[in-house]
Amino acid sequence: MLTHSTFHQHPVLWLANEHLQIGVLPEKGADIFALTYQSARRPAAVQFLMQTPWGLKPPAAQPPADFLTNYEGGWQELFPNAGDGCQHRGQDIPFHGEVALLPWEYLTLRDDADETALALSVNSTKLPFRLERTLRLRRGERCLRIHEKITNLGDETGEFVWGHHLTLGGDFLEEGCFLEIPARQIFTPDAPYEPLTARLAASQCETWPVARGKDGQPIDLRYVPGPHIHSHDDVFLNGLAQGMYRVANPRLKLSFVLQWEVEVFPWLVVWQTYGGADQPPLTGIYGIGLEPWTSRYPLAEAVKQGQAKTLPRGQSLETELVVEIQDEIRD
Repeated sequence: MLTHSTFHQHPVLWLANEHLQIGVLPEKGADIFALTYQSARRPAAVQFLMQTPWGLKPPAAQPPADFLTNYEGGWQELFPNAGDGCQHRGQDIPFHGEVALLPWEYLTLRDDADETALALSVNSTKLPFRLERTLRLRRGERCLRIHEKITNLGDETGEFVWGHHLTLGGDFLEEGCFLEIPARQIFTPDAPYEPLTARLAASQCETWPVARGKDGQPIDLRYVPGPHIHSHDDVFLNGLAQGMYRVANPRLKLSFVLQWEVEVFPWLVVWQTYGGADQPPLTGIYGIGLEPWTSRYPLAEAVKQGQAKTLPRGQSLETELVVEIQDEIRD
């Protein structure tokens, strides 16, 4: 079922079946700002996505120029850049790209008792690309299926970096949750975003899942601490045997699983914001970003490192991602 509403003056598209409800903000980067699960044997719906303490604010008079302007949490698309802003082909490419700052067009492809399918699309203004996304919910499934397509609209081969800024939190994430990720290597940045609250040593390359803390002690990254630890770190995982991860909450007997094509997104960025984001505008957030990226580097550096994706003119790249909610307490 597809329904329309507004939330804090933002138009919202709601896709729902018996188990999942997905909230999309078409005029705010097509953000997925809500992903809730319910079943007959659970007393209340569970929100899986991190929501910032201040929440979604009404749209400003001018379109946002920065990714963190009115950042409400949830799940954003990063394109044609992920990470720090940079210059590429004479253009200033913003932090985390620009499609999360733009309004998207949308079209209902199907809405009946068996399936709801919503198509969304946007053209980048900095570089000549088109990004298309189709969201599907099928009757009885605990899965959100996402099909995506990048097309080069330009006259020559183009480069890009692409990522998914998916941050878990809400009712789901808490101390005691644990991660299953088939990774091989851990990298940390040379300069932590917030050195005072970083718990991991900078510039390290270790074997998953154990990293080195700033004090030299081992830290098993599979285990999620509570916000009392007051830490904030970025981690880059590589050497994925497959494109997937599972986050389990033993108390709720629920797991969040994401699957993707590792050939397209060979990196997993783990944004560990465990209560230690002190700098505005992220102050006080608690969640974990588990983000498939095409490269760990921003676009300009990814080109230098040979990690940028390229598309000849007129060509397209298609891929799929699937979210599954695993419930040990079945209806």
